[in-house]
Amino acid sequence: MKTKKPDRIFFFLTIILVIVGIAIFSSAALGQVGKDSASFATIVIKQVAILLVGLVLLLVTANLPYQPLKKWSPFLLIGGIALSSLVFVPGLGFMYNGATRWIDLGFLTIQPAEFLKLAFIIFLAAWAGARKEKIKSLTEGLLPFILFIALVVAVMFFQKDTGTLMVMMAGAISIFIAAGGRAVHILALGLIGVIAFGALVVVRPHVKDRVITFLNPSHDERGSSYQINQSLIAIGGGGIVGRGFGQSIQKFNFLPEPIGDSIFAVASEEFGLIGSSLLVLLFLAFVLYGYRLANKTSDGFGRLLIVGLISLIGAQAFINIGAMLGLLPLTGVPLPFVSHGGTALLFALIEVGIILSVTRHHKTI
Repeated sequence: MKTKKPDRIFFFLTIILVIVGIAIFSSAALGQVGKDSASFATIVIKQVAILLVGLVLLLVTANLPYQPLKKWSPFLLIGGIALSSLVFVPGLGFMYNGATRWIDLGFLTIQPAEFLKLAFIIFLAAWAGARKEKIKSLTEGLLPFILFIALVVAVMFFQKDTGTLMVMMAGAISIFIAAGGRAVHILALGLIGVIAFGALVVVRPHVKDRVITFLNPSHDERGSSYQINQSLIAIGGGGIVGRGFGQSIQKFNFLPEPIGDSIFAVASEEFGLIGSSLLVLLFLAFVLYGYRLANKTSDGFGRLLIVGLISLIGAQAFINIGAMLGLLPLTGVPLPFVSHGGTALLFALIEVGIILSVTRHHKTI
């Protein structure tokens, strides 16, 4: 098949997000000074180094054909599950903030769920793309899909990573919808999701606390509601035009995780309503243009792959932003291309590379 150049508009949207992200991150990193042993320069240089590696991986992935991923999808999923299970190995996995999500290799830590997210989407895109009209069937469409989800939920449940699981479910369901799943089956999935979340609230006290905090932000302002209140103070303090680059007050000793899941609040305080709205619009343009690319793709696997990957990144972005605005419960997921988290940044850029590979190696319609 004759190859084309990767889609330039989507590539430039990504580069703009990356540039804006590293600028916001650099400012937010000032809030870490004095909090840990790492200096400001060390934190920023490490993030830039990871970003550069990620951009190289993006370019490499964009120039490789994506079609072999279809054949390898079952093995990728098995590998993702196996790698994610390593977090439970004593001395290898470690717990932070009540969640067991990371593997400590000594010289670096990795979050294997990021690989599982990607592997799961590749697998579902390959599976659903091969089903065609059978996706509408109860026995060949809905039930196998539920079994695949249950397998991943079982792994993520014991990691206590509700946020990442929500992002994965958004990507999975978007594939099921795009593949032509019946409306009644989609409604059934929604009902199952509501019931499952209700059960999670009952068995997980920290999830219950986050739901209570979402419903009543004034509840326990020095405890479970502390982060959302500090976030809203930061966002409100930015006003229309913001305090100015680097001038956030809340990132110093007030906002938990100013370079992590609270980074949108830092950006809002420094750039105000105008700047934060532009950031939201940038993510929206990224998502909508990504779906447009999927709609132009004739290959079923490639189309569903783009839908799933765009949904992963988009859902994570809007879950993070919604949580900081008090529109959704807090989840702890990072803001793609912006927040601290080397594994998340690397895989987000690899996912963009795969999308660009589809635009390069597929036939358009």
